[in-house]
Amino acid sequence: MRLTIREADYVLDGSSLRAIRFAVFVDEQNVPAEIELDDRDPRCIHLLALADEKAVGTARIDIEQGGKVGRLAVLSSYRRRGVGRALMERCHEIAARRGLDAVWCHAQATAVPFYERLDYRVVDAPFEEAGIVHRRMIRRF
Repeated sequence: MRLTIREADYVLDGSSLRAIRFAVFVDEQNVPAEIELDDRDPRCIHLLALADEKAVGTARIDIEQGGKVGRLAVLSSYRRRGVGRALMERCHEIAARRGLDAVWCHAQATAVPFYERLDYRVVDAPFEEAGIVHRRMIRRF
């Protein structure tokens, strides 16, 4: 598999970004469709993961919110193949280029070990978001 991570244009690549996010969050995890897209989307930097030119993953980073990483989604058949890690590493590169000294996220509780392998640390008590237990995590550079 040839993996490419590129910055996405939210308008031009919007259908690919939405398709991946809806497949993962709405279809698999039962997140209500009406809350999956939000008013932060147009303000974020979006990334698109391409496996042999097929869109298979996405993430976004919100620089204005202090480097909040979110909406990390990888199609189920491409998980555990380094796509999520590659997306996160690109988010870290963008944050560092923008002069941030840390990034943070609301990680689903089941994904905490994934983020810990990327040097994130839990910094708050569990909370519910979109019907799923999350943990606030931070990674300093």
